[in-house]
Amino acid sequence: MDFLAQVGQIAFSYGPPFLFVLTIVVFFHELGHFLVARWCGVGVKAFSIGFGPELFGFNDKHGTRWRVAAIPLGGYVKFIDDDNAASIPDHEAHRAMSADEKAKSFLSKPVWQRAAVVAAGPMANFLLAIVIFAGLFMTNGRAVVAPKIGTVVAESPAAVAGIQAGDVVVSVDGKLVESFGDIQRLVMSQAGAPLEVVVDRAGTPMTFTVTPKLLEEKTRFGVQRRGILGIQATGKPEDVVQRVYSPPMAVWEGTKETWFVLARTGEYLYRVIVGVESADQLGGPLRVAQISGEVAVLGLVALINLTAILSVSIGFINLMPIPMLDGGHLVFYAAEALRGKPISERGQEFGYRIGLALVLMLFIFATWNDLVHFASL
Repeated sequence: MDFLAQVGQIAFSYGPPFLFVLTIVVFFHELGHFLVARWCGVGVKAFSIGFGPELFGFNDKHGTRWRVAAIPLGGYVKFIDDDNAASIPDHEAHRAMSADEKAKSFLSKPVWQRAAVVAAGPMANFLLAIVIFAGLFMTNGRAVVAPKIGTVVAESPAAVAGIQAGDVVVSVDGKLVESFGDIQRLVMSQAGAPLEVVVDRAGTPMTFTVTPKLLEEKTRFGVQRRGILGIQATGKPEDVVQRVYSPPMAVWEGTKETWFVLARTGEYLYRVIVGVESADQLGGPLRVAQISGEVAVLGLVALINLTAILSVSIGFINLMPIPMLDGGHLVFYAAEALRGKPISERGQEFGYRIGLALVLMLFIFATWNDLVHFASL
């Protein structure tokens, strides 16, 4: 009963912030598809936020139905020759079209235009993240903690290597460090891997080889695993600067932040695939709802920041080379460009069936992880 009550709390208490975040991310993803499709002259039947029965909507002057549907877990743009909301083409309907209709059909467009339309969704997600991060950096700025070491934990990897309090970290594994946060980011996914750490000790550069230790912490969001060196910042006010960026620098920092989230997501999935990392951190809609709800308590800025992070993740997932996802469509188009002709209809249908099975298995697995996580709280 406690478990069911907990799931109910997530659904009702965390639902609004979850829908706020998801709707923004889905809208911009589909808007990317829509705008490039219009630019390429593709006829669009529907632009939908959500699946299932329509709650409300309207038709624009081009005949596109803009709709909000009852199941708010995604969305789609449906072209005039699509068979369904997953953008699987209806070849029979395409062959039966008139010449004017075919001119506006997705299948009649050159392969590069079809690829551009498909890639525009994930690209819109990445662009949204850059804009959000840049906006936050211009308005709120961010606290930059000097990479000066205040404390070295006894018998920690840093202590064993010879790093001392007062050292200023210059680089980690060849990557320059500008803040203490940079150190944490560079180390968190490198547990067990020797790293070259360069520090400035009273004006003298010194190099150490440090192997981060794996730290496992149980939090409300699941078990968090990260590499640590065993060092802490000084905590002195003079070593903390609230930095607000100019528009050009904010865009640059927003791009770097987006790349960091993208690279971290890809690195985690790679480590799961090769068996180095556990897959129990893969979360589904329940975990995202929980995180959205708890972040919303911290304020609108924190929730908007989460929107940017989720936008990057959605863009990344959609680029995975799985039929049914945007990345799978791009694989088909790449094969078509190399072969000089499309993959056979039967081959595409088989690929979409495999893709659907993989997507469903991933959804079930992530949801199972969510249920196990909430049952353990």
